[in-house]
Amino acid sequence: MSSYGVLMKKNCDLVVKSNQLVQAVSNLSLVEIRLIQLAIVDAREVGVGISTDTPLVIWANRYATTFDVTLEAGYWALKEAAKTLFDRQFTLYLIDADTKKEKRITSRWVSQVGYVDDAAKLEIILSPAVVKEITRLESQFTRYYLEQTAPLTSAYAVRLYELLIQWQEAAKLPMFHLESFRQQLGLADHELIRMSDFKKRVLDLAVSQINEHTDISISYEQHKSGRIITGFTFKLKKKYPKDVTPKTKTQSQPKHSPKNDDENIETLLKEWMTTNEIGMGKVMQPLRLSLVGALKGPHLFDIIEMIGKAETIKRIEKAIATL
Repeated sequence: MSSYGVLMKKNCDLVVKSNQLVQAVSNLSLVEIRLIQLAIVDAREVGVGISTDTPLVIWANRYATTFDVTLEAGYWALKEAAKTLFDRQFTLYLIDADTKKEKRITSRWVSQVGYVDDAAKLEIILSPAVVKEITRLESQFTRYYLEQTAPLTSAYAVRLYELLIQWQEAAKLPMFHLESFRQQLGLADHELIRMSDFKKRVLDLAVSQINEHTDISISYEQHKSGRIITGFTFKLKKKYPKDVTPKTKTQSQPKHSPKNDDENIETLLKEWMTTNEIGMGKVMQPLRLSLVGALKGPHLFDIIEMIGKAETIKRIEKAIATL
């Protein structure tokens, strides 16, 4: 069975980041990328929520199982990350609210790292900047299932997947200018300067792994100024398992497919409102304000799915306490 087929049978762990964080300049290693992914999804799964003062725990066996490596490799991954992850930084480029000019923000990924050698247990606390970019869901965000990137063995492939998947609903993908594209993939200025080396060891490798293992197929076209390559544009196509066909006008499929009926919060809430003759606006608007602090943003039940039950309840209770 292909990797893609196997992945479709696994549980789905949702990774959620703001588009700004996806586009950030960073040089995380593959192990470090995977640990940040696990921290994001496990915080939701176990219901601890994500904050700037709560340690997120990652065990070696969790790493080994998720990324299909030996327990020894999982142990090594956590031990090595404990030495390096605290020093890793990323850079965001935002528009300054006062001057309307580009502002460069540099931050660490984590503010604290703890490691228990005998237990193969890693504890990390995400930095305030990261917490903001994975919980501030009123902004544009990217989400994907961890199972899609778990088989990728190149950090460049994971980064490229994230950069492209944020545009999966767009009619046309933007051009990735070479200099910033290299930085987003995690390359230093002095690394793989020759285009042939960049293509062979980064771009073509990443494209090949994405096409083989994930839920999308991609191809690229290079752009030149004279004889100099200045950037790349990509084409992206969604894959479908053999027993699933794309939705057509005659095939009605629900937008949200919960694991079971008991988890279908949207259906249950709407049934409750109908039974109690309560208008949508009286519930949905206060609920949205409680969760994201704004009346506009992503689909409300997408937000609930992404932040998880514990964080949803926490935000509602906080909103009630302010009344």
